[in-house]
Formats: sequence, C-alpha cells, structure tokens
Amino acid sequence: MEEILKYFPEEINKIIKKFLETSTNAGKLETNDIQEIRIRVSRSIILKLRQADLIIDYKITEKEILQILERICENSIYAYKNQISEGYITVKGGHRIGVTGTGVIEDGKIINIKYISSLNFRIAREIKGCGTNILRQMICQEKDTIYNSIIVSPPGRGKTTILRDIIRQISNGAVEIGLNGKNCGVVDERGEIAACFHGIPQNDIGIRTDIIENVSKSQGIIMLIRSMSPEIIACDEIGTKEDVEAIKLAICSGVKGIFTMHGENLEDIKNRKEVGELIENKIIQKIFFLP
Repeated sequence: MEEILKYFPEEINKIIKKFLETSTNAGKLETNDIQEIRIRVSRSIILKLRQADLIIDYKITEKEILQILERICENSIYAYKNQISEGYITVKGGHRIGVTGTGVIEDGKIINIKYISSLNFRIAREIKGCGTNILRQMICQEKDTIYNSIIVSPPGRGKTTILRDIIRQISNGAVEIGLNGKNCGVVDERGEIAACFHGIPQNDIGIRTDIIENVSKSQGIIMLIRSMSPEIIACDEIGTKEDVEAIKLAICSGVKGIFTMHGENLEDIKNRKEVGELIENKIIQKIFFLP
C-alpha cells in the first residue's frame, strides 16, 4: 500500500492511513482486501473491495488531482503523454492508474487527456499458485504442451491474475504436474500482465517469457512469431476480428495459445462472432469459466 500512498499529498496520505487503521482495528477490512482507490474531483475517496466500497469523506480538489498526477509522472507529465492518451499509467510495482478527463483529438485519435477529473489506482497483486488447478487441466501430457485455451469471466474476477500465474509456471516449467518449461510470448497490450515499468516486468512471468507491450494483440502476436519463436502465446481480453485472425495464424504455425475474454457462459462466447468461430472450428480446445 505504501507504493500507492506515496503518490498522494501528505494530508490525503494521512487521512487514508488513519481510515485504514480505524477500519482494520474495527475488523472491517484487511489492507490486502483493497483492489482499487478511486479519486474524483469534488467527490469522496472510494476504496473498492471485492464485495463492497468504503467511502472516505474527503473531497478531492482539482489541484490535488494535478499534484498526484505530477508525482505519478515523476514531475514530467509530458514524458507520460503516450500512456495518458491510452487512459492509464503503469508505475513501479505493477500498479496501474486509470486516467479520465477531456480527450484531445488529432486526426481522429486521442493524443492526450486534459482537465483530468478522475484517477483509479488499480492495486497489483501476484497470487502465485492461483492458476495451478486450471493449468493441470490445460496440460496435454502426451505431447508435453498445453491445449489451446480460453479463460472466461466477468470483469474483476481475477482472470488476468490467473493468466499471469499460468504463464509463470509454464515458462519456469511445472514438472511436478507434467510440463517442462516452454518459451512463452506475451502480448501485453494494456500492461496488465507483466506490468513493465521502464521496460522491466514488475510481475514474475517466468524465466522463458518474452513480452511485447503497448501494441495491439494482432500486431504483437505476429511480431512474436516472426522474431521470438514462442512455443506458447498468451494475451488478455481477445475479441476483435483482427485478434482472431492473428490467433489462427499463430496456431497454424504450431504455436499454442492461452487467452482470456469477458463473459459468463458459453452463450456469451458464441455471441461474440469472431471468438465463437474459434470454438466452432475447434481451434480452441479448452474453455475455463471462473465463478
């Protein structure tokens, strides 16, 4: 939590710490329960837990939002312009801060966001071993590889955390459950899997993993196939026609794949025409639904 709170002005830092201490002593939460800290101009601070929100009665000012953003950007907001235009900034520790405000448009593309009105601190946590049960079912032991798989769940259920752990185990090798280490390629379009900070992964994704970030999944998959000869490719939240075409190319090239997508059931997958095609044509061999 200290990694997050250091970005807040001293007064807000003290208020949040006091609130956390009081709530913890009252048995309302443990620090590890907090998934997000949301701050919005002229509104209260909200600590988002898995099942509830805790509200701190402190109204954030526009000036304080700017101060926080300057600290996040190491006093050089311009240097983070590209990340801000994508709507988020990744900081040390793998935490991601969502940014909203007024978009600056040029040639039909967002090139910056001004008048920042909201920041959402998404707190990164690694849970090593959380993907083991799914990985056991994903392994094709006769061929020392995995089945092409999709992990499906609504937002906020932990599919990215599980994907990250599965990649780590495949990359390092999970001999105890029947899989030798494999070269993995990760397309980290939004920086949520490896959470690179200045090019260095903040999350443990294994010793045989190569990462390409801040490019589209379709571009990244093709680039990895051409340059890094991966045995396994992984990416988060597939869904577009371009994603599916790149996945087909990878699998036809002999590469196995692990992907995630939003949804609750098989019908949700089939309603996404492009992804449904992967299922109907048996390109995807295993589907895992998270409760």
